[in-house]
Amino acid sequence: MLQENQHKTGSYILEKPWVFLLLTGGIILVGYLISIGGLAMAMGLVALPPILLFLNRLFVNPRIGLFTVLILAFTAIGINRYITGLPLGLSIDIMLILTWVAVFFKFFNEKLDMAPFKSDLTLLSLVWFIYAVLQFFNPEALSKTAWFYAMRGVAMYPLLIIPLTYLLFGKVKYLNYYLYIWAIFTILASIKGWMQLNIGPDFAEQRWLDQGGAVTHILFGELRVFSFFSDAGQFGAAQGAAGIAGIVLAINAKNLRNRILFTLMAVTGLYGMMISGTRGAMIVPMIGGFVYVIHRKNIRVIILGTLILMGVYSFFKFTYIGQGVAQIRRMRTAFEPEDDASLQIRLENRRILQDYLKSRPFGGGIGSAGNWGKRFSPNGFLAQIATDSWYVQIWAEQGVVGLAFHLLMLTYIVVKGSYLIMFKVRDPVLRGKLSALMAAFTGIMGASYGNGVLGQMPTGALTYMAWVFMFLAEEFDEEIQLEKEKQKQINNK
Repeated sequence: MLQENQHKTGSYILEKPWVFLLLTGGIILVGYLISIGGLAMAMGLVALPPILLFLNRLFVNPRIGLFTVLILAFTAIGINRYITGLPLGLSIDIMLILTWVAVFFKFFNEKLDMAPFKSDLTLLSLVWFIYAVLQFFNPEALSKTAWFYAMRGVAMYPLLIIPLTYLLFGKVKYLNYYLYIWAIFTILASIKGWMQLNIGPDFAEQRWLDQGGAVTHILFGELRVFSFFSDAGQFGAAQGAAGIAGIVLAINAKNLRNRILFTLMAVTGLYGMMISGTRGAMIVPMIGGFVYVIHRKNIRVIILGTLILMGVYSFFKFTYIGQGVAQIRRMRTAFEPEDDASLQIRLENRRILQDYLKSRPFGGGIGSAGNWGKRFSPNGFLAQIATDSWYVQIWAEQGVVGLAFHLLMLTYIVVKGSYLIMFKVRDPVLRGKLSALMAAFTGIMGASYGNGVLGQMPTGALTYMAWVFMFLAEEFDEEIQLEKEKQKQINNK
């Protein structure tokens, strides 16, 4: 029984008149806001409490922001097909900025480790970003708005993501979380792709096809599957990268649970690559597989891997096995370039660009080519020429100077990352995980020659984080060795 002098809490506070009046006023205000704002206002008010809770958790633990960026990289474009009118394309930008603000407040009264800001990866991304900023003043550029939108994926995301990954994901467990998230979304993406292929696109996907997507995604009556990605090209390359990464991760997994998960990642990834109808995506597992066998530093493995790759090439080039399957038939055309009309068109476009860029060493300006060019400066010269390739788009927009620096940066990452993996990592499981990242990244580099996949999401976010993980190889290895030493001491007691 509650005593008279006991402090009243919980529901007893409702006995106070001012609390009752406050609640009544709040209900009236909410009702009024819904009456003038309609369903959108009602949904906004319902979403407000979880948003405030999320922001609270984010500022307590900024790592939540980086995990959210990774999840948004996979889902934002797909969600936008269902919720039209919302600028979900900017959600990654907003989340990155919020995460940086959270880091600032988190370390306001603590000493911040400055090493990530001095790392070679951060400095490279800074130089690349500065060059992109200077492109704002390129006299050839026709639209400053296009520069803003296009520059984000090209140069701003690496600059924001790389130091954050150093700061927040600098432990082995965060590498593991990253791999688990990648595996889960790979499996989900291919399940969604299977549904599109066998059940058909849903209402939102059909609307996207009807609004222009069908031009490139329904060829000869066959659907090029795009899942919840931006397009089939991005879906195919991303799933191909996940496929080769899953194979390497499954081979090197130390427990059954991980082996099952990464085997599913490998199978569904390669399946997704096949049903995407993206011929250029086939290069991803081939290059990635070759890189992995080199990382093994074993002559027998290198010979075996080379024979397997030769077998795959021979299957598509010299046989007609599976020719009745539309996806295999389309992939086989990638091995017949002399009969590929689209390849000849691409080569002709590059000859046109070569003439145009002879007197423009800094290119035509970021956002002048590709989809952004068609949207913001449709009458511009570069907007009329399909770039297709990531590298061709860099070349067209930023000139031979920009392309040279970009290729040097990517080459440096491959060479240093491979050196660290092959000669500095002692733990075999860690070496397998980092080799999986390098295999996926080099495969994406290869696919980017034929498609503009490197800077798009989710490949961009996955890649920039992967760079940091590979460059943290020695720190990760030291952490694992210390943990092994501690466990050894415990066992000896």
